[in-house]
This record gives sequence, C-alpha cells and structure tokens, in this order.
Amino acid sequence: MSKSKRLIELMMTVNRMRKFTVKELAHEFGVSTRTILRDLQELSELGVPLYSEVGPHGGYQVLKERVLPPIAFTEEEAVAIFFASHALRHYLYLPFETEASSALSKFYFYMPGDVRDRIDQMKNRVDIFTPERQSKVSYLSILLEASIHQKVLLIEYESREGKSSRQIQPIGIYASNGLWYCPAYCFLRAELRLFRCDRMKSAEYDTSELKPMDLRDVHLENRDAFFQTKEEYIGINVDLSREGVQRCESELWPTPKLHIYEDGTGLLDGQVRKVDLPFFAKFFMGLGDEATVKEPAELIERMKQILCRLMDKYK
Repeated sequence: MSKSKRLIELMMTVNRMRKFTVKELAHEFGVSTRTILRDLQELSELGVPLYSEVGPHGGYQVLKERVLPPIAFTEEEAVAIFFASHALRHYLYLPFETEASSALSKFYFYMPGDVRDRIDQMKNRVDIFTPERQSKVSYLSILLEASIHQKVLLIEYESREGKSSRQIQPIGIYASNGLWYCPAYCFLRAELRLFRCDRMKSAEYDTSELKPMDLRDVHLENRDAFFQTKEEYIGINVDLSREGVQRCESELWPTPKLHIYEDGTGLLDGQVRKVDLPFFAKFFMGLGDEATVKEPAELIERMKQILCRLMDKYK
C-alpha cells in the first residue's frame, strides 16, 4: 500500500475508532509501530486533532472537533456546493457563521485553478437572493441546540405588547425573506408560538425545575398538525389571480396550502391559527383585487374594519 493511500485510510480509521493504540494501528495496517508514529505525526500536521494519553491504559484519542476524511466531488458537484454555501452570505447571522465561512474558504482554496476560474466567472451571474436584514440575531446556535437536545430556554422577548420573559422549548429555526424564526412551545401561553429571533433580547438554558415536553417527533414540517386543535385553528379559503399567486409564492407558509391551476390562477386553503388572522387580513388587503377572501367570515370582517379606518383616515 502506498503511503498516500495509507494516510487516507488511516485518517478514516482514527475518525471511526476515536480511541486507539499505536500497536492496534500497526497490526491493522501491517506496518511497524515506528511507521505508524510517523503517519500519526503527519495527520496531526494536516489538522487531525489527536492527543496522546500515557500510562497502562493510554493511547491516542481524537478530539471532539474531528476532521472528516477526504470526499471526492465531481467538478459540477463542487461548483453546486460552493454556490449553495455562497448564497448564505446574504445572511448577516447564521447558527454556524464562523464555520460556514471557514469551510467555504477551504473549499475554494483547494479547488483546481481552472475550477476556481470558472467559479469566479459565475459569481456575478448566478445568485440565490435573500433580502439583507440589519436586525441583530445573537441566539441562533443555542436555539438550534435546544431544539435538538429537548431543552427549555428562558428568553427575554420584545413583541408589540412589550417585553416579557418566556420559557420556551424550541422545535427548530428557519429563515424566510432574510429573517430568522423559531417555532417553539411557549410554557407561558401553553401553546405553540412562532418567535422572531431578532426580537429575542436574551436566551439561556432554563435552570428551574420545569420539565421539558417530549417533542422528539415534532419538527418544522409537522409542527402545526401536531399542535392543532379545533379551538385554535380556523379554515381559510382565498381565490387568487395570476399575480396574486406570484405574490403568495414568495411567502413561506406551512399552511394554508397554495394550489395553482393550469391558467396560473390559484387557491389558498387550509387551517390557520386564529391568532394569525390580523396578519392575514393585512396581507390580503395588500393584494387588493388580486385576492378574493371567501372565508372565514371573521377574516372578511377584519378586512372591512381596516378599510373603514383607511376611509376615515383619508376622507
């Protein structure tokens, strides 16, 4: 086995084993312990985070921040991955901001020169545009970790009603139109709520004796169905023109669902939260003649109230 091939296989082996001795590796690769020691030194210089432990039960161990083994990409795959990551530059805040920037730099640096030239030529000709927001978002990482490990957070939240302290259990985070959102179970309201991450003024792990809910099977795609109750949700039905369909396609809603007909017109229907009716009233008012709300009556009445206030304001 050539040295280069042995180093690659050795990197994959130590990442898999995490803890090992020099003798174990020497036996597995059929080389001397001196050769393995030299190879481990080279891996360490390449960035594999190894440390040694002395004593009868000692050996080598890979730190938590382990280096993944090499992966071969085709040129088209490499370009696609680069631009998928490159598009994240529009977000000033990411849950893995530093790591994403470092990974993209490494990815670009180690590409062949002709592939880098191709990417440079494409940078100003392809993009996945996202509006840049200036609002500070400081707690994406802890929100994501809490959603994965089923932890309760204590947050300070600023809404239209003012500031309040909340104990929440995040389900995940997602970005839409440049803004970050966190659907979470709110223990204060005893229901699922959607929080704007830039409105969180602080977030830390809750140290009270409040027991987390078992939300292991709840995620971003099924959260509404999991928490839905007849008292909290109401049916909505809206006819849309072709322009209305295009406007609604730019919105990221799990519900209601957008159905598009062959002529380009469409229909919005499904269950929405009653507490979100003020938002939908303003949204459909903004669409003007491009949307016709058929139900619920409560939504239509809210839109009429907005119209009356506008008439009084501009009469």
